[in-house]
Amino acid sequence: MTAKIKDIGIDVVPPTSECNDPNCPFHGTLPVRGQTIDGVVATVRMNKTVVVERNYMRYVHKYERYEKKSSRYVAHAAPCLGLKVGDRVTIAECRPLAKTVSFAVIEKKE
Repeated sequence: MTAKIKDIGIDVVPPTSECNDPNCPFHGTLPVRGQTIDGVVATVRMNKTVVVERNYMRYVHKYERYEKKSSRYVAHAAPCLGLKVGDRVTIAECRPLAKTVSFAVIEKKE
């Protein structure tokens, strides 16, 4: 039996497996909106939560050069995605799920 996958309104590849997590954007009731960010999974030690790291370059006008910067986002990871450290993912903004969790993983890139 295949579970019904909800259309989240963002053009991403939905997961092939199913889950019964109420905070899954595809199988639960969690709406995602706002900004989407691409990054790499840094840690998976928390229960249904991952830390996603994003590296980017920022221009410094005073020195007319770029500096490397990175940001870390705590995101909810539904069990149907099967994430591990090093996976490239896309996260989307959602309502606050915990003190520091305001993003949810919506796509695992191959």
